[in-house]
Amino acid sequence: MFFSSLQASSHPLAPYGWDEGWEAAFAPYADQGLLPGRVVRVDRGQCDVITPAGAMRADTEFVVPHDPMKVVCTGDWVAVDPEGGDPRYVRTLLPRRTAFVRSTSSKRSEGQVLATNIDHVVICVSLAVELDLGRIERFLTLAMSSSSGDALLHKSALSWKSGAQPLVVLTKCDLVPDATGLSYLVQDVETAAPGVQVLPVSSTTGEGIEVLGAILSDGAAVLLGASGAGKSTLANALLGEDVMDVQATRDIDGKGRHTTTTRNLLVLPGGGALIDTPGLRGVGLWDAEVGVGQVFSEIEDLAEGCRFHDCAHASEPGCAVQEAIEDGSLPERRLDSYRKLLRENQRIVAKTDARLRAEMLRGWKMRGAEGRAALQAKRGHVR
Repeated sequence: MFFSSLQASSHPLAPYGWDEGWEAAFAPYADQGLLPGRVVRVDRGQCDVITPAGAMRADTEFVVPHDPMKVVCTGDWVAVDPEGGDPRYVRTLLPRRTAFVRSTSSKRSEGQVLATNIDHVVICVSLAVELDLGRIERFLTLAMSSSSGDALLHKSALSWKSGAQPLVVLTKCDLVPDATGLSYLVQDVETAAPGVQVLPVSSTTGEGIEVLGAILSDGAAVLLGASGAGKSTLANALLGEDVMDVQATRDIDGKGRHTTTTRNLLVLPGGGALIDTPGLRGVGLWDAEVGVGQVFSEIEDLAEGCRFHDCAHASEPGCAVQEAIEDGSLPERRLDSYRKLLRENQRIVAKTDARLRAEMLRGWKMRGAEGRAALQAKRGHVR
């Protein structure tokens, strides 16, 4: 059964993002007497789910797969048992529209899903400490590389592979002493985030909060950033009340402790939903080739003008990338960051791709042989 737009907007789950698409995806499970719901928190094999009948606690036993990418996650839409059962179970996940994924520290190179069915990825960067542009580029690469979901793609997927629109929020902008200094900081971040909106905000003074709330009113958003970036304080400002616990950051380095320990989905008063996440110490890439290309689009555009199609942008003649560095139009830091993220992603992919591992091994051996030959030639020992 398909709902009209009016019916979807009046549905009890509409504040959580329910629409005609979700109604269609859920139809087979409605025939089985199950209830639709959105997961707002996951904790040790159980999850909190919002259903048309209200909030409930459900067991995830029936959807524990061998694939870690398919575990129940905050943001998932699910089919759950109706009232009366004890315990009640999540019976299945509806196909994800988007999934924000990072790699784990596991040597097996497993992915970890941080949030699903999101429309905005908000990367929080604190202005209380020196800007780390490389880290911003890493977060953006992760945001733009996340899976586009299992089936349905949301309208915002037209612009980003992840299906979620990235946004860089510079928190604690009240700590910057003058408007000129703040303007320069915004410009620096815009250079590292081409095509991405950069918004300075202050949870203390309220600067930028209304604008951010308006941006996030359409769909679901996830807050990402390091500990101490002000995510929980920002969430409270957007919610209009102290829902998330907040702890002070250390004055010596601006770092904070993990105030938020779980991912929680909350409805914003002005519309939209918000997922707050624990601070991320490690930001491992996961299948990020497309994301690297988008974050460093100007380098890939320049590479089209290189004389050789396999140009390494080092000392090759006719390298358009090196020419841009020489004339100052491309910061060398950007090229270094681009190379670093590409190498890291290649290592991650190679852990699960035997063909790529073999190619990398051949490349290492070839470069090693070339290096030894060059050294012997230099010493005059070539036979």
